[in-house]
Amino acid sequence: MASRDKRRALEHTLQQLRDVTNSTALNKASIIVDASKYIEELKQKVEGLNSELGITESSSTSQIDELPMVIVKTLKKGFLINVLLEKNSPGMLVSVLEAFEELGLDLLDARVSCEDSFQLEAVGRESHKNDSVDAQVVKQAVLRAIKNED
Repeated sequence: MASRDKRRALEHTLQQLRDVTNSTALNKASIIVDASKYIEELKQKVEGLNSELGITESSSTSQIDELPMVIVKTLKKGFLINVLLEKNSPGMLVSVLEAFEELGLDLLDARVSCEDSFQLEAVGRESHKNDSVDAQVVKQAVLRAIKNED
């Protein structure tokens, strides 16, 4: 009874694999070979798309080399601000928050890690009295705050 259930489960899994890979093979080995070829095709497509976008496998390490990294994205009503520094220094968070205050940004939400490196993800909204702030201004203010703290 248990072996029959295992066989049915295996057959079901192989059928799902055939469906996903558009395989017409009937035996297990051929289905697995087709799946392997399908995976290789997907890998090549991903590599092709990455090369079109200029992304390389070493991009994660190259980003670390380009620290400090400050990315500011404009939202409907405010900004998403990401900051990554290789090392933390005392007062770094205070400096960045003071930069937000000087720009008239109200901090709506934030996640911070200050253990070894400094990482900040924050959502800020322009106060009603100041509508002239854009993403580039926010980025420059954060970079200045980081340099002043170094």
